[in-house]
Amino acid sequence: MTMHAQIEAPTTRSATPTVSVVVPALNEARNLEVVLPTLRAADHRITEVLLVDGGSVDDTVATARRVLPDVRVLTQGRKGKGNALATGFSAATGDVIVMFDADGSADPAEIPAFVDALVEGADFAKGSRFTLGGGSADITPVRRAGNYGLNVAMNRTFGTHFTDLCYGYNAFWTDVLPVLDLADPQAPSRDGDMLWGDGFEIETVINCRFAAGGARIAEVPSVERERIFGHSNLNAVKDGLRVLRTIATERVRARRGVPARPGSRQTAGVTRIAS
Repeated sequence: MTMHAQIEAPTTRSATPTVSVVVPALNEARNLEVVLPTLRAADHRITEVLLVDGGSVDDTVATARRVLPDVRVLTQGRKGKGNALATGFSAATGDVIVMFDADGSADPAEIPAFVDALVEGADFAKGSRFTLGGGSADITPVRRAGNYGLNVAMNRTFGTHFTDLCYGYNAFWTDVLPVLDLADPQAPSRDGDMLWGDGFEIETVINCRFAAGGARIAEVPSVERERIFGHSNLNAVKDGLRVLRTIATERVRARRGVPARPGSRQTAGVTRIAS
């Protein structure tokens, strides 16, 4: 299989890396009031928290600045969670980037385990609710079954051994960011459309590209908590089909060695870490 980008043998990485936490948010003021104050205390290696606002119409930005005065607030250039994450990635200055949801479902106390997995040799630390020590307070039987099927599709396609493809609590070394080859987060798009990778497919795109790039991947057990306030926008059928489409598209991209952009618009082995 021809790959578009391969991870080079890393130069010496710090045993005490600095950490950037990227938090995409859209109308999450009530959740951020609870979540943000806990981040700094989670790991002494965290040197910055980047809140990427998606055009919130509530007090998301004002709340973030009030409860965490040194938060870095960024505004994404296009729409979608993927664009928000890419915006944060491109601005991060830490040695390590942690992807962290704003809704309260991710436990900040788990950040040290992700960072430690990277220090111990992984390029990409992948959170898993379905490995020993993981769990979820917010997954339905239908979503669990769908996740299993998607894991099978991913693992057969890319030769990986993921146990939890559809989970967005992850971390990676900043020096492997070029392998993701994400679109410029601030570049304008035609008619305001989202580009490939701008939407919720971003997490699958990241998994596929790290796998295709030969990344050393470690699964880290994680316990997903219930969203504190508000309601999830997840749709088991619609989002499951999107993940399948993403796997197929990224497989074509990996084989051709060039970026695949379906319609041009949005319509490796795994190590397990003990808890």
